[in-house]
Amino acid sequence: MDKHKLEIYERALKREKAARKSAEKILEDKSRELYVLSEKLKNANEQLENLLEEKSSELQGVFDNINDAYLVIDLYGNVLKMNNVATNLFGYDIEKEALNITNLIYPDDSEYAYSSFTKLQIKGSFSNYTARVYTKSKDVKWVQINATIIYDAHKNPIAAQGIVRDITSDKESEDLLLESENRLASLITNLDSGVLLEDEHRKIVLTNPKFCELFKIPISPEKLKGQDCSNAASTSKGLFKNPEEFVARITNILERKEQVLGDELVMLNGTILERDYLPILKGTEYKGHLWTYRDVTLQRQYSKILESQKQKYSSIIANMNLGLIEVDNNDKILMINQSFADMSGYSKQELIGKKGHEIFLSEREQKIINVEIKKRLIGRSNSFELKVKNKKGELKHWLISGAPNYNIQGEVIGSIGIHLDITELKKLQLQKEKILKELEKSNDELQEYAHVVSHDLKSPLRSIDALLSWIKSDNSDKFDAITMENITLIESTLETMEKLISSVLEYSSAGVNSKVEQVDLNETIAKLKIALFIPDNIYLNTVNKLPVVRGDKIKFQQLFQNLISNAIKFCDKEVGIIEIDYKDNNTFHQFSIKDNGIGIEKKYHNKIFQIFHSLHKREDSTGVGLSIVRKIIELYEGNIWLESEPKKGTTFYFTIKK
Repeated sequence: MDKHKLEIYERALKREKAARKSAEKILEDKSRELYVLSEKLKNANEQLENLLEEKSSELQGVFDNINDAYLVIDLYGNVLKMNNVATNLFGYDIEKEALNITNLIYPDDSEYAYSSFTKLQIKGSFSNYTARVYTKSKDVKWVQINATIIYDAHKNPIAAQGIVRDITSDKESEDLLLESENRLASLITNLDSGVLLEDEHRKIVLTNPKFCELFKIPISPEKLKGQDCSNAASTSKGLFKNPEEFVARITNILERKEQVLGDELVMLNGTILERDYLPILKGTEYKGHLWTYRDVTLQRQYSKILESQKQKYSSIIANMNLGLIEVDNNDKILMINQSFADMSGYSKQELIGKKGHEIFLSEREQKIINVEIKKRLIGRSNSFELKVKNKKGELKHWLISGAPNYNIQGEVIGSIGIHLDITELKKLQLQKEKILKELEKSNDELQEYAHVVSHDLKSPLRSIDALLSWIKSDNSDKFDAITMENITLIESTLETMEKLISSVLEYSSAGVNSKVEQVDLNETIAKLKIALFIPDNIYLNTVNKLPVVRGDKIKFQQLFQNLISNAIKFCDKEVGIIEIDYKDNNTFHQFSIKDNGIGIEKKYHNKIFQIFHSLHKREDSTGVGLSIVRKIIELYEGNIWLESEPKKGTTFYFTIKK
């Protein structure tokens, strides 16, 4: 090998050695760097593992202590993990028993549940799933769920997790709120007041049919929602009597934003509206306002009528002759009219605020008024008399009609009394009682005198009759026929005089009421049929059942006996008919006795009731019978009249007070 090639190889070898040495140095440096980096990476991995363990522990603590239920399920719905809140909510312990979410689904919500789970698998999540679920004890709960899919390192879905919030109480509150809203909406819809609710931008939130009716709005309340009311006042001002004032008033109210109640508006058609304005505030923030309109036309008209009536009756009360007084429950005088002031002698100023019983009444009379006050407190009213002393100290008799006085709530707050001064009437009544007693005494004396006179008059008549009988007997063979006829006439006259005296006595006692008892007039007529001589050709009938009356049995017998006897006496028909009838005439009994006898001319209808007046001169008639009838009827506060036509018969009508 030549020297030149050897130098080349040596140079190449040197370069190779230098390069290997340089490479070894580089490799050594890189190995050193790699070692340092490896140590750093090892430390970093240790730190990462510690951090991961720490974060996993923290996350586990979060899931264990979260207020909502947390579940992890596989893709088939099997629950893999759940926190304590979920265990308490659903009642299942997955460490002791398996649980699939299908066991929790409420049947009516199953379709919604399966569609939501499908959405979860496709999109990877869903939120605000709201439905009902069953607990282990079959309680129904409302829940809201947010769920996501869990993926592995290769983005493959391996499970799902969800946060479940129990919203049962919220749902119940929501249902109650919805129910309340529905009720409120129904109430507002049917309210007899126009309602308009506007937000802070004057957009309509709510109104009702009555509002549309009052303001002649031809569309439904639903279509008004969201409408701008900024120009509503100008649009509707033509409905009111003072349109510009209407607009200015609304502007002023909205600027002040203060509550307004009872604002009155008068429309062109005469309708009167009463308006309220209520600002709606949330804290201090203005959120809108509420208008309400009420048709008070009838109320205003009624108030005017009431005021007019009040003025009228106030005038009547002030000027009437009856004394009026108003007191409270303690008898304190609140009001009197002028007539009461005149009656009592006291002025209004002297009586108002004073207790009436302390001014007017004695201790005895106070007891009476205390009883009446107690009656007023329980709502009773009546009339009573009191003895009082006026301002001059004079004793007066007052007739008082008192009634309870009520407030708007129906509570008794006192009484109102109307007073009539009956002092003079009381004096007349006392005089009347005195006269009646004297009259009764005189009647008794007169009755006694009538019996005495009757006895004294009959005694000589009987003596004369006896003497005539003896003379007639002793001289029957001595007296001629004319003398004997005259003696017979004298005897007949004596008999007539005795009957006349008996009739006078009967008449004098007819107007005197003696024994009072229950009298069955049906029994009276039955006894008269037996006692009276009724010829075979005369029929006595009772059409309707007669009543039971109160009075003197003998007098009722006299009454019917005289009328029936007259019908029998003056019957000229081959077949005589006498009918007794009755009808109830409110406060009176009304009777009638009808016959088909000779009748009475109209000009004698009043004369026949006069004593000793007889139309037909009969030996058995004294002319006193009908006078006695009238006197008995007048004793029982009744009347008697007749309807009659000659040759056709007569009907006597009479009444007896019940």
